[in-house]
Amino acid sequence: MRLVLDTNVVVSALLWEGAPNRLLRICHTEGNLLFTSWPLLEELVKTLSKSKLEKKIDASLYSIDQLVDLYSKDVTVVRPFPVPRLAPAPDDDVVIGTAITAKADFIVTGDKPLLSVKVFEGGRIVSVSEALEAINQSASRNKQ
Repeated sequence: MRLVLDTNVVVSALLWEGAPNRLLRICHTEGNLLFTSWPLLEELVKTLSKSKLEKKIDASLYSIDQLVDLYSKDVTVVRPFPVPRLAPAPDDDVVIGTAITAKADFIVTGDKPLLSVKVFEGGRIVSVSEALEAINQSASRNKQ
């Protein structure tokens, strides 16, 4: 499967245990392909730089740069396709544009307004739990 993770999912995956972290680990170990773009990596740095995350980042024993490097070493960076106003928030259009360029099956997000879009050219916008379910179903089909 080809996936684009929204920044909120990446932050959660890097800093906390739980479903986003499990999704990131599964993608890295089971051959699912992750895609991002420079604007999304810049947004990741900006988000990780927020003071409310400072203690969590310190506890991780990684710097912001190390966390971004950790994530970006196993993702393919693409140039987002320019899209017309699709998402409720203008910042989310770059997520959709990235997914279109990547020919992603899924955009994975925890952002309710982006989830409300539901589909984009060639794929669906899903929650972390929906992505994990789809990956599990795909893995089950491949084993049969």
